[in-house]
Amino acid sequence: MRLGEKAGLKPAKPMRDVFGEALLQLCRDNPKIVVLDGDLSNTTKTLAVRQEFPERFYNIGLAESNMVSIGAGLADCGFIPFVTSMSAFLLCNGYDQLRISIAIAGLNVKVVGSHGGITLGKDGPTAMGIEDLALMGGLPTFVILVPCDPASMHKAVRATAEHIGPVYLRSSRVAMPHIYPEDDCPFEIGKANVVREGGDLTIIGCGIMVAAALDAAAMLAGEGIEARVLDMHTIRPMDVEAIAAAACETGAIVTAEEHLLHGGMGSNIARIVAATHPVPMRFVGLTDTYTDSGDPYDLLEKYGLTAQDILVAAREAVAAKA
Repeated sequence: MRLGEKAGLKPAKPMRDVFGEALLQLCRDNPKIVVLDGDLSNTTKTLAVRQEFPERFYNIGLAESNMVSIGAGLADCGFIPFVTSMSAFLLCNGYDQLRISIAIAGLNVKVVGSHGGITLGKDGPTAMGIEDLALMGGLPTFVILVPCDPASMHKAVRATAEHIGPVYLRSSRVAMPHIYPEDDCPFEIGKANVVREGGDLTIIGCGIMVAAALDAAAMLAGEGIEARVLDMHTIRPMDVEAIAAAACETGAIVTAEEHLLHGGMGSNIARIVAATHPVPMRFVGLTDTYTDSGDPYDLLEKYGLTAQDILVAAREAVAAKA
């Protein structure tokens, strides 16, 4: 079954391509935008910026720590730098500089982690950013954004540039189905979007798992269970009001993320639910493991990140309400 098929979603192009298009348009609109890349512009899809604005593109090479520090310096000079690379390389190699040069100083640097999650597939576990949300969650001043479809990626890129302060934006290699109309996507940092109404439980997803959540909700409806679906595109600051309302009004919550459960979106939502309105919860994500190489959709199935896995978790959460 194609991702988004049960929910009737239209297929889309790879999210990294959408990111590249959005970033190029942003550079056309704002002369203060500069782009730094770790010799992966064809992979991160910043290549179009390099071709059209070579004077605003800096290829730092395989030196992520230096790239982060240079980005901090450019921000301190009044530019708006987008520091881009594959998330596993950028965050793991440049974490000290992210912490000291950007987070503690609160500089206006935009960090883009491409190829987040396991859906980069055959590149293997060394290149998979499955701990990026936890790592960036350890840097208090960073806003963390995880768009779920082409329209939300365009809005997220612009919101990233407009926000004053450090931002981490997660991009992905895989295509994500259209959830929002291309010209009508609500996107406000810190405010989750309700993409499906329902009163029996709430499924909260981010990134590719929003489409999977909608597929699961469509299947649950066939069983007489109506699921609310939230697109939690902002991991920090998280929408406490939407989470508390979901817990109070639907009485059960399932979270779904293409990330390790430890330190990811679900663990932060659980903290909020415990403090506001405790309800039964279930969690869909990676459980303390690195993954194999393989086809992206085979990996999602092998490691329990499909609509069917959300369906099972939702049944358990609803049953626990009784």
